[in-house]
Amino acid sequence: MFDYDDSRYLSIYEEKCHMTAINELETRLEEVFGKIMAAADKKDARPGKAPKKESQPLIIAKTPAEEQRLKLERLMRNPDKPAPIPEKPKEWNPRAPPEFVRDVMGSSAGAGSGEFHVYRHLRRREYQRQDFLERISDKQKLDEEYIEKVKENQKAAEERTAKRRKKREKLKQKKLMAKKAKMESQKEEGSEEKSSSSASEAEEQEDDAEVPSFIMGKR
Repeated sequence: MFDYDDSRYLSIYEEKCHMTAINELETRLEEVFGKIMAAADKKDARPGKAPKKESQPLIIAKTPAEEQRLKLERLMRNPDKPAPIPEKPKEWNPRAPPEFVRDVMGSSAGAGSGEFHVYRHLRRREYQRQDFLERISDKQKLDEEYIEKVKENQKAAEERTAKRRKKREKLKQKKLMAKKAKMESQKEEGSEEKSSSSASEAEEQEDDAEVPSFIMGKR
């Protein structure tokens, strides 16, 4: 049996052995990983093989704007690649009603549970078909009301535009008439000024043509 000191030494020895085993295991794992990576590099370096793509870091988008930015960056990495455009989902259409039901017995025989289930499924499909037709009719009615409202709004907008155009043309004609009257008044004023200036010039010429009443230097 070990005393206190021997047990302490034994625990230290066991701890050292454990650490040594862990170190050896890590060394072996590193060697195996290095061999695997070297083999992968040799495999990638073979002629005629496309180079391996570089691994991109994983980025998790936290906001819708960041998600849209990541999608645009992914698209712009390879502009020649066509962008995936999702197809429009097909609209659900009910199954057409059967023209003749062959699984239901005639009225002379008693209806069992199987016939009742057939009738129940047929009734459910008929209800679905009727609901679908009602939804389609409601949708068509809403579309027609929307188109009619759009036409009314367009007609009202055209009427407002015509009214404003008429008002603008009226103002334009008024301005043209005022401008024409102003030009005519300016012409009349100019003709009056010309006549007055010609009259004053004639008077000056008459004054210059008068005979002098005395002769300079005569005794």
